[in-house]
Amino acid sequence: MIFYFSGTGNSRWAAQQLAEKTGDKALDIITLKELPSLETEKQVGLVFPVYAWGAPDLVLDFAKSLPKTDSFTFAVATCGSEAGHALRKLDKIFPLKSSYSLVMPNNYVVGSKLEEPDVVRQIIENAKAELEIMAREIGTQTLVYRVKEGTAPGLKSGIVNYGFNHFARSTKAFYVTDACVGCGLCARNCPAGIISMEKERPVWGKECYQCLRCINQCPERAIQYGKATLNRGRYTIESYLEKES
Repeated sequence: MIFYFSGTGNSRWAAQQLAEKTGDKALDIITLKELPSLETEKQVGLVFPVYAWGAPDLVLDFAKSLPKTDSFTFAVATCGSEAGHALRKLDKIFPLKSSYSLVMPNNYVVGSKLEEPDVVRQIIENAKAELEIMAREIGTQTLVYRVKEGTAPGLKSGIVNYGFNHFARSTKAFYVTDACVGCGLCARNCPAGIISMEKERPVWGKECYQCLRCINQCPERAIQYGKATLNRGRYTIESYLEKES
């Protein structure tokens, strides 16, 4: 059984790819109404995106809720380049037999420009190959720690991650332009459930996960975050997978 959280689709895709290759089920922890029994599971995995060199709080909270298990446990952290100590910190909550980081296309549009389409497609192809290897290792219950932690991982996953969670998750910079058509997609799809519609316009609550699903999935590109996103593209993995099919 593979549990996942995903903002713009990278971790969902990775979890589904692994589930298909290992004969598991991929379950979204946001929509999960109750925790299934793990007693008969051969392996239990967690797949999630790295936010500021750490696992999202909701992933850590979910991991705390998981019962102790004799199953083979593993986790995959999707990231733009480095995972820091995200998996080491998760291991303290939910002991892991194997840990991986998986480079996926950048979706943090509020912090940097996105990669060019050709680069994105190559990253996805590289990820497919890496997932094949992961699936074989998980299938044979091979103990692995293949994580690109980067430089100063303790500092980044400590002080920097703390700063992100306590100061950088404000929603004050979100706003919507006149391009908004009031479709309500952002409110329906917000994992944190903090977007509501008022007079056919989205309104954000005080604090979110910073998954940026609302920005990246808006069909009209009407959602902005300060001035940072005005001239930047948007990313969802579905847009690239659709072009392949």
